[in-house]
Amino acid sequence: MRNAWTPVTQQTTNSTNIMTMELLSMAQEAAAHAPAAAAAGITGSIATGLGAGSAAIGVGLIGSKAVEAVGRNPGAFGNILTLGIIAMALAEGLGILSFILGR
Repeated sequence: MRNAWTPVTQQTTNSTNIMTMELLSMAQEAAAHAPAAAAAGITGSIATGLGAGSAAIGVGLIGSKAVEAVGRNPGAFGNILTLGIIAMALAEGLGILSFILGR
């Protein structure tokens, strides 16, 4: 059983060098393809992510304010629920729209 503090053998060093060289060549090939990947839709993915995140934040804010409003005026529960559902649907619609346009 080999201790972690014992020196590494030459066999392990050679295979590590081969693996390192392979990883470096893969990184160089990936760097060569980066502009093509950016043109293919990385910016669309960023826009989609921002749109979905914004929709999630909007739904959370609408929900928290609706709960707060019902806490202040329990008699207006029905109206607040209706307006909250409509507002959440609009926020989700914008998230879906960003998903469609980002592709």
